[in-house]
Amino acid sequence: MVAILLAVALVAAVFVGFNIGGSSTGVAWGPPVGAGVVGKTGAAGLMTVFVFLGGWTVGRNVIDTLGGDLVPRSAFSAEASVVVLGFIGLGMLFANLYGVPVSTSMTAVGAISGLGLATGQLDYAVVGSIMVWWVIAPVVGFWFGAVIGRYLYPHLDDRFALEQSDGPLIVLDHSGVIPTPELGPGTTPKEVLSTSLVLLIACYMAFSAGASNVANAVAPLVGGGLVGPDRAVALGTAAIGLGAFTIARRTMESVGNDLTDLPLLAAMIVMIVAASITTVASALGIPLSLALATVMCIVGLGWGRATRPTSAGGMLKGEFQTEVSVDAITAETPSDVPSAGEEDTEYVQDATELFDRSAVVRFVAFWIIGPSVATGMSYVTFLVLPVAGTA
Repeated sequence: MVAILLAVALVAAVFVGFNIGGSSTGVAWGPPVGAGVVGKTGAAGLMTVFVFLGGWTVGRNVIDTLGGDLVPRSAFSAEASVVVLGFIGLGMLFANLYGVPVSTSMTAVGAISGLGLATGQLDYAVVGSIMVWWVIAPVVGFWFGAVIGRYLYPHLDDRFALEQSDGPLIVLDHSGVIPTPELGPGTTPKEVLSTSLVLLIACYMAFSAGASNVANAVAPLVGGGLVGPDRAVALGTAAIGLGAFTIARRTMESVGNDLTDLPLLAAMIVMIVAASITTVASALGIPLSLALATVMCIVGLGWGRATRPTSAGGMLKGEFQTEVSVDAITAETPSDVPSAGEEDTEYVQDATELFDRSAVVRFVAFWIIGPSVATGMSYVTFLVLPVAGTA
């Protein structure tokens, strides 16, 4: 019986990791794949490597939080681990069906909190510290995006616009005894540098995804003593890698959270901000989703670009009527960039709204509803089925 439960728990963990790989790979590698910087297979391989590095290093802190700090390890019986992983998997399925980026980390916290509430073993101090970060992360993501969009983005776009030439980036010269690499036709050193930067940022994003998301798939197994931390990280990485090589091929084309609608420079900015927020939170042991900071950074970047024609005084008085949309990020940057508040509106906005405000409201609502439903259902389940361990 124990062997059967262990097998079911492992399958559940692999299912969760598989779906995480499908969604996270698109967010991390969609921009460079869409720009032709790297192929889908290469992106999946790099994703797997850096997810492992993130999970093996920083991600252990999140595993400790989910697998022993939120509720005691003794609460994670084999049956309880299976139930928790089942709720995490169902939460992801629900989100995918409705096309909403519900956080796997938030769903995991909700499911484990339900277990703690039902058994009277929930550490409210840990829950409080996690929820504070859930409020801080989107706010920080938005304001980083807003400040960069309003004051820095036009200058970055003017000086460091990422342009790509046709044909291969690097070719091999076979004229000598040993083939030597050289720049491809039309390739400039700046293009090589910018391409390398895009790859490094995507690898950083993958590292951040591993730091945060490996724990979501394996923490209940570690908490229940079914698998050791080292093997758990390896299992979670393998499951995420499987998703990266299979179902992520489609998500890399669509790239979750509207990143495909952004210029490569804007996507890189969003990736750096979101990955940095998530990595810092993971280092502190806080389960946090990339989607949380990513979506709000995109919103902030668009808002910052769209409000550049408005003076600071007008913004404080509420006199501006600028419509905010992701299209403001894609607006052409004039060759001579004026100061914020002096820019011609034709460069930063058009009649189309930059983002669908109702979609943002829906995302935020599901960030609240998702973990709340997971907590409630988990609580009721563990009250009806007393399969959890005791203190």
